[in-house]
Amino acid sequence: MNFLTQVLHLAGSAAAAFITARNMRDPLTRPNTLASLQLAESGSVPYLEALRDRAATEGDTWLAERLTRHANDERRHGQIFAHALKQLNKQVIDFKNAPKPAAEKAGEPKRNPFFDAYFEGYSQAELKPEAIDWVAFLASTYILELDASKDFVRMANVLPEDEPVSANLKKGILSVASDETGHAAYLREALERRLNAGEVDAVIDSWRTRKVNAILAMVGNFLQKSGKSPSLVQDGVPTEMVEAPAERELVGVGSRE
Repeated sequence: MNFLTQVLHLAGSAAAAFITARNMRDPLTRPNTLASLQLAESGSVPYLEALRDRAATEGDTWLAERLTRHANDERRHGQIFAHALKQLNKQVIDFKNAPKPAAEKAGEPKRNPFFDAYFEGYSQAELKPEAIDWVAFLASTYILELDASKDFVRMANVLPEDEPVSANLKKGILSVASDETGHAAYLREALERRLNAGEVDAVIDSWRTRKVNAILAMVGNFLQKSGKSPSLVQDGVPTEMVEAPAERELVGVGSRE
């Protein structure tokens, strides 16, 4: 990574960290932040499981086992954030019944500026689990997991410890951060099984540059919208969580599947 990219990486990461930490600290924006995290973590499970099946079919048992563990971790992370929303008497909105933006009504797909920039040059077909290049998946996800582990620590550290709900959420988020560190470790090891040391460094550097561009696109979009984002939550608790017998385990520290 050249010097300018390194500077932009530091500046962009600092801006993104400030935004996410501020939104987690503020009681008014915390529910939406928790909902976005729940959707992101839970939403990755089917993709990881499809990759797990592909790895198993290709005879890569080592990778299949780690993708299974990764998917289980992400499922648990989604439960942690869903439980945190429940503590606030909130839940993720029902997207099927939510009104669609005008652009979507006109048939235009909803765009994510971060991922548009991060995967620039890749078609939707090329990013499907049955088609994505393994090195591209491993390197791109390594960067995301490595950075997420640090972001979660920052979010956890802004939560107060003198209030039980926030203190419990802090423990849960720190356990998520620990899992993300483990994910980054196996993803790098998987790269090292496929490439020599110089190639590993080069591909990681390439995706780090992509992440810098994606962060700048995301921050620019955030500023363009004056810091406003659509609501992802509604009042109430999902029926299936009202009597969840293992509820106390969802925010426990160190409960790895």
